[in-house]
Amino acid sequence: MGIMLRLGQNRPARLDYKSGTFRVVSQGDHVLCAVTGQKIMLNDLRYWSHELQEPYASAEIANARYAEARAAGDL
Repeated sequence: MGIMLRLGQNRPARLDYKSGTFRVVSQGDHVLCAVTGQKIMLNDLRYWSHELQEPYASAEIANARYAEARAAGDL
C-alpha cells in the first residue's frame, strides 16, 4: 500500500484574516498565536485580528493584544 501525502500537514499555514472569516493563502494545518507562539490548529482557530492580521490562542489573549494595539495607536 502506498503512503498518501497530505498537503500542509504539520506545516504552518499563511492566512489572510478577514472580518469573521479567513482565507488560506499558503496550505498548512496550523498557525502560531501572535502573542504566545502557541500552535493553533486551523479547525480550532476562533480569534484573530483582521486589522493587525494576527491569530490568537484565546479571547483573553486577543483582548489584551487589542488593548495594547489601541494604546500604541495601531488601531
